[in-house]
Amino acid sequence: MKRLLVILMIAMPVILPAQTLVYLERADNLLFDQNILPDARIVIGNVVFRHDDALMYCDSANFYESSNSLEAFGHVKMVQGDTLTGYGDQLFYNGNTKIARLRQNVRLLHHEAVLTTDSLNYDRVQDIAYYFTGGKIVDDLNTLTSRWGQYTPYNKHATFRDTVHLVNDRFTMDTDTLLYDTESHVAELVSPTVILYEKETTILSSSGLYNTRTEESQLFNRSQVIHNDGKFLTGDTIYYDKKQSFGQLFGHIEVVDSTQQVTLRGNYGEMYEDGSPASLHPDWGSHGFATREALLEHWGDSLHTYMHADTLFTEELALSDTLPRDSTYQRVRAYHNVRIYRDDMQGVCDSAVYLGNDSIGKMYSNPVCWNDNNQVAADSIYVYFRNEEVDYAHGMGSAICIQQHDLLHYNQMSGKEIIAHVRDGDVYRIDVNGNAETVFFPVDEKDHTLSGCNRTQSSFVKVFMQKRKVDHVLFTTATTGTMYPMDQVTDAVMHLGAFFWAEDERPRVPADVLLNVPRTPRGEKKKVSASVDEDEQEEGNGNTTKPKINKPRK
Repeated sequence: MKRLLVILMIAMPVILPAQTLVYLERADNLLFDQNILPDARIVIGNVVFRHDDALMYCDSANFYESSNSLEAFGHVKMVQGDTLTGYGDQLFYNGNTKIARLRQNVRLLHHEAVLTTDSLNYDRVQDIAYYFTGGKIVDDLNTLTSRWGQYTPYNKHATFRDTVHLVNDRFTMDTDTLLYDTESHVAELVSPTVILYEKETTILSSSGLYNTRTEESQLFNRSQVIHNDGKFLTGDTIYYDKKQSFGQLFGHIEVVDSTQQVTLRGNYGEMYEDGSPASLHPDWGSHGFATREALLEHWGDSLHTYMHADTLFTEELALSDTLPRDSTYQRVRAYHNVRIYRDDMQGVCDSAVYLGNDSIGKMYSNPVCWNDNNQVAADSIYVYFRNEEVDYAHGMGSAICIQQHDLLHYNQMSGKEIIAHVRDGDVYRIDVNGNAETVFFPVDEKDHTLSGCNRTQSSFVKVFMQKRKVDHVLFTTATTGTMYPMDQVTDAVMHLGAFFWAEDERPRVPADVLLNVPRTPRGEKKKVSASVDEDEQEEGNGNTTKPKINKPRK
């Protein structure tokens, strides 16, 4: 077997460059010195050699005709065609291999690109020039330096390795290996790279394309765009246009705003800096959106908030036209399948808005909120925050508040509007205004059993809570009601018409906001036929006495 391999290797032709002779075109003096250089002609003064389409100039040279090679010294110049010119103090050229070795003060010029180094080898067959002791390439836009570099004139591609540094008027780039096109000015990132816009932006990537002229980039492998104002963009793939201040992110995206203490996640997103495009949003600061499993986390000093929706928008808005641009507040908009988790409150709805200037969260389209064993629902709910904690929730239109007593019995309050006041994370008072209806299950203090079902109607009701249970209730003087013994309590008696219990929808832990939970059908929305004047005011008309009790009909 080994003998067969040897025979095949001998039989295989060796492909070498087509060998042509190196010609001495001109010299002022021609010398022979058999004692010093027996195989060389020594040529001096205005020396010119020609090999194919390449011309070589120098002050003096040793010409070896037998080996078809030469050594050139002093003001060396090598010209190939009309586009490539090399300079140096010395040149070693072999006409058989067509490899030129330029040494000392070397410059290689090709169109707008200039390569400078101390030692350069140029392979005319492969059209490849490379240096290995440190070099620099300068074009009309960038300056690149490295310990090792390679340049191919035919396609204007360069490869740099070891301590690569690119300098542009607007940014710098540092890496270990870089591919660069001197014509398109596109850099291909193939190793961990840092692109720095001083006092503005830092780009971290190990794979991607960066157009140094347009400042557009396609970044892969979990790259990052970091702004000095505290914003971080991360994604499996990022398209980033620095000049247009625009970023497009794909796959497991993460946008962090350390100033606002907000993290936005999803699988697709777009981010705009400083109100771009300005023609559409002149009063906006940074803004953007995330979709496909979008999740917003607000990691404030006291409580974390987790919000999920099909699409989440975040915007920085100017407080007013008269204030400086840096006087802004944050707005968050969430659309479709909104789910929210906080330790002191959970909620679901179909759309929501949070306004940072007045710390209000607005929930629309069948919103439901929970706090401990309390559930509030309405046509819309506004949640007011103070010092990042819930202060009160205001349900407007077909509002109902439900407190679970046990698996079968629920205290209920409904009306035109409900205001649930919160202190230290617990509801301590509930105000029901306009066509108020209630269902309460009083507890016998002796044996702690339910003593009956109390249904009332009035214009307003105030419910006061102690230790997460009803302590006492304030009714108007014109309240009407009925107390049903437990043996006469039917389903129609124990539930208001608007009753529905949506506990299955409730996020119990932060991860639950990502669940796709069907919405619970709501109870019947209808106005209550109260026997009192709906415009009756609280002041001077309320008391804490028991309402009038009507005996149920048998």
